[in-house]
Amino acid sequence: MTAVDTFMRLREYMVGPSRFMILLSCFELGIIDALRKNPRMTAAQLGEAVGAAPDAVEQLLHLPVKEGFVSYDEDSGRYSLDAFAGVAPAHLQQVLTVLNMIKVVMLRQMFYLTDSVRTGTLVGLKELYGFEGNLYEAVAEHKDLRDSWATMMDGVTTQLDPWFFRNIHVPPGSQVLDLAGNTGLGAILAYQLKASPGLRVTTFDLPEKKDECLENFRSHGVEEKCSFLGGDVFESVPKGFDVVLIKHFLDMFDKKDVVKILSGVNAALDIGGQVNILVPVYPEDVKEPSSAGVDIFPAYFLAGTMGQGGPQKLSTYRNWVEECGFTVTKMVAQDLTTMPGSLIAHGILCATKVA
Repeated sequence: MTAVDTFMRLREYMVGPSRFMILLSCFELGIIDALRKNPRMTAAQLGEAVGAAPDAVEQLLHLPVKEGFVSYDEDSGRYSLDAFAGVAPAHLQQVLTVLNMIKVVMLRQMFYLTDSVRTGTLVGLKELYGFEGNLYEAVAEHKDLRDSWATMMDGVTTQLDPWFFRNIHVPPGSQVLDLAGNTGLGAILAYQLKASPGLRVTTFDLPEKKDECLENFRSHGVEEKCSFLGGDVFESVPKGFDVVLIKHFLDMFDKKDVVKILSGVNAALDIGGQVNILVPVYPEDVKEPSSAGVDIFPAYFLAGTMGQGGPQKLSTYRNWVEECGFTVTKMVAQDLTTMPGSLIAHGILCATKVA
């Protein structure tokens, strides 16, 4: 790479935050929706439609035109959707929930990334919200954080869990524990997608999640098949289950805590008990085109959510699972080309407790 090449690469970092906000503002103002409803609009028409100055609209649209998301006809001065016209609104909405999460949960907090890494704490949460702790505790007190983060995570769960359950085996009639299952959406999907006579799914999470979780079970009509147990995974994992599900959780922690969690699961299972894990993963070679996770997750975890943690390579997770007394029986890496709207590749590890 020449010095010029290096500078051009650095330029992408210089303009990254502004590119993000210009694009997001086009959505937030309603410019993209207006063009979807009424193609071939001028800046003046768009400005009137979204309540903004035409000159400002024109300035914002230079970037999406440059990227090919929106087209501009020089002769008529009219804009239309270009590449965005070929993307289903539902898939764009999935992307928008992530963009909104980055804005609310990450963008300001990333200003304090260096301090967060030095201290191992979320300095941004303290400076911006006066909150000492992690994001998952802060969402209970701050509605803006909760609405943005929870909306994104519900979308991730809804999209990824069907793929996850297609790739794991849950024996009929199993007693299933959804570890750190939050407010029950994962348990609901587990019961719906793996239903069998006698199957029962239990959400295990902090006691304060109980009321919302049980209400979710009632609203989905599964209150007779799903239940809630309150507790702390770092203190003990409940026994009496055949299958443990760990989804969207292990990546929150560094190795020491991951091993503690998996060791607790191992101690709670009988010989032959199964654990099925869903985690975002980095490719074995981080230079691969599919390595988008390294662009976002270090800042997400270290500055926005935990002050620690981050995804690992699938091979690293396998080593950690085996260290904790399991035999890995299956590993699957997600193919992003088959799941429009997904930003980061996930992996599945299925394992069995051995003697």
